[in-house]
Amino acid sequence: MRDLFVYNSLTRQKEKFSPINDGFIGMYVCGPTVYSDVHLGNVRTFMSFDMIYRYLNYLGYKVRYVRNITDVGHLTDDGEDRMSKGAKKDQLEPMEVAHKYTVGFHDMMRIFNTHSPDIEPRATGHIIEQIEMVQQIIDNGYAYEQNGSVYFDTISFMKEHKYGELSGRVVDELLTETRDLKNQNEKRHPSDFAIWMKASDDHLMKWNSPWSIGFPGWHLECSAMSTKYLGKSFDIHGGGNDLKFPHHENEIAQNVGACKCSPANYWLHTNMLLMNGKKMSKSDGNTITPTELFTGDSPHVTKGYDPMVVKFFMLQAHYSSTIDLTNDGLLAAEKGYKKLMESIKVLESLESNSETGSLDEQVEVLLESLHQNMSDDFNAPKVIANLFELVAKINGLKGGQLKLEDISKSCLDKMKKHIHEFVFDILGLKDELSSDNNSHYMEGLMSLILDIRQNSREKKDWDTSDKIRDTLNELEIKIKDGKDETSWSLN
Repeated sequence: MRDLFVYNSLTRQKEKFSPINDGFIGMYVCGPTVYSDVHLGNVRTFMSFDMIYRYLNYLGYKVRYVRNITDVGHLTDDGEDRMSKGAKKDQLEPMEVAHKYTVGFHDMMRIFNTHSPDIEPRATGHIIEQIEMVQQIIDNGYAYEQNGSVYFDTISFMKEHKYGELSGRVVDELLTETRDLKNQNEKRHPSDFAIWMKASDDHLMKWNSPWSIGFPGWHLECSAMSTKYLGKSFDIHGGGNDLKFPHHENEIAQNVGACKCSPANYWLHTNMLLMNGKKMSKSDGNTITPTELFTGDSPHVTKGYDPMVVKFFMLQAHYSSTIDLTNDGLLAAEKGYKKLMESIKVLESLESNSETGSLDEQVEVLLESLHQNMSDDFNAPKVIANLFELVAKINGLKGGQLKLEDISKSCLDKMKKHIHEFVFDILGLKDELSSDNNSHYMEGLMSLILDIRQNSREKKDWDTSDKIRDTLNELEIKIKDGKDETSWSLN
């Protein structure tokens, strides 16, 4: 099996990947908190780990990919559970909110052509496991109960173990986890964090426990679920760079505190998605949703973009690097994506009867570079650069600048096979230029748009609902509101 090198956030260096069990990989990725629509930063993270998952499978590993759904315990800075906040905002039960946005998340992932994980556990489905882990941490001397809440004892933990290794912080800097501000007087030390929280009377989501009627801490769910499905130690833990602290740092502490071993050997983190050179922010209007990117209904873009163009744009930056979303960048990505797809069609039409060719060695070097760069910490930008070097060869063969007899049949067939594998199987792109794929894309996009319109109607947001209807009419797409569902057709 080809050597693979990954950048390990825990050791801050690139390392040769060595799985715990030969031929098998356990990978856990922190999933979305389903209290609102998935945003583009999350999309980039899950798109990146989809590519990683695809390549690990391509190398021949049997991968168990676990990605959770957070539907309890993720608190806002004012100490309110995000699910409860979403339920109050939408005037729904918390599980209605969770279901609604989980369905929307899955729809968006399908539109971007990402694989589903092998296991997708929900936090609310694993309350028993979380309570058991809290008790184990208490029994091992690394947590204490105070007024019905249970806190992780960082000072006791640090007497025997490292805390802050992943994020590079020291305990004096960890003065508080902002989500626990209202409970600071209950803690023995400001850096202690809640692993079980006593619920107030008006709290919507709560369960019985040995300590109180309450709910688990956000960090605890991933510790409990990764351990349940991947074991006490597994190969890869991933997520966004913003999760290093406090989420992943506290996960490590919890796993060591309960199981006496660190959960993952390799920690991989994706970086931020910027827009127009700045962090995305709703407050200053520097934001855009995936749907607005598809429809062009945003002041930040001049037109709508195919989901595969957006995906191709994101893949042109390394997963661990920041990427700046701009209209000019999307226009360039659209041009590049179309050129790549058109060249693949040309490649499929080329035939050679030569046994040897003067181009063979150059093509073989480029094909090997695809593997080398993908095996070097999943370097998609370099892979794409290699693909366009091959595109130049393809267009040269088509245009007559290069002769077909200068490439052997075996080399041409190998080029067809490898380009197809890397573009479609590993990068996860689709040819949206073909009529069949456009039909599939249209179905998915219309389903998403009609869901958004239905949500607007339920909220009595008639302006948005009417705008969607009128815009579709201008595009000669007729929608009909029935008793049970809304249908659409082309005029």
